[in-house]
Amino acid sequence: MLALLFVVAVFLIINPASYEKEVVPKEDDPEAIAGTIDIAPENESTTLATTVLEKLEVKGRAPKTGYNRSEFYAGWPKIDGCSLRQIIIKRELGNTAVMDGCDVVGGKFIEPYTGNEMTFSSKSEFSKKIQIDHIVALSDAWQKGAQYKTKEERYQIATDPLNLIAADSAANQQKSDGDAATWLPPNKAFRCQYVTRQISVKYKYSLWVTEAEKSAIANVLEKCPKEPAIGV
Repeated sequence: MLALLFVVAVFLIINPASYEKEVVPKEDDPEAIAGTIDIAPENESTTLATTVLEKLEVKGRAPKTGYNRSEFYAGWPKIDGCSLRQIIIKRELGNTAVMDGCDVVGGKFIEPYTGNEMTFSSKSEFSKKIQIDHIVALSDAWQKGAQYKTKEERYQIATDPLNLIAADSAANQQKSDGDAATWLPPNKAFRCQYVTRQISVKYKYSLWVTEAEKSAIANVLEKCPKEPAIGV
């Protein structure tokens, strides 16, 4: 059953009818080339992100005891021989992606965390400059409910396209396992989309937020009160 659900999710990633949302260039660079990012296998909702935020349980952070990435997954799964990592990179680069089989070996996109345009001409450049980030960090998920879920549910959290994004390696390292209370993308124009995806993931998998995290997200959404949730 899990395998079937995952195949359906990946089909929706690469299906042209899947949802795309504009990544706005960073605010101090209005001349940046606009790009798009297919952020989820589910459509925008008519429910506002602010409404979903109010539905999330607010609790303290549980101990990190027992956390290991292997509690979620052992590595990127493959679909038809292609790694989920490569599928996500291809999704982000869209029509600019240059493919060599399953491998993305060239292309460009507006990197969402920094707002910078990134151009690639080899597979090795992707390995050095891009990481696939979990919008809700797995350690954060673990401390906010995932440790009490089944291994199958944790696997879904780790491999859900809604929770995955190709990001600048340095920015992703800065984020580490932080939540919205401790880290937000330097690209302020992406913050509404970023926190909306976080709360959409947390709502989908019944994860909670801390009081500080909820406050930080609410502050971001004040600037975009009509931002729709995703798949809710």
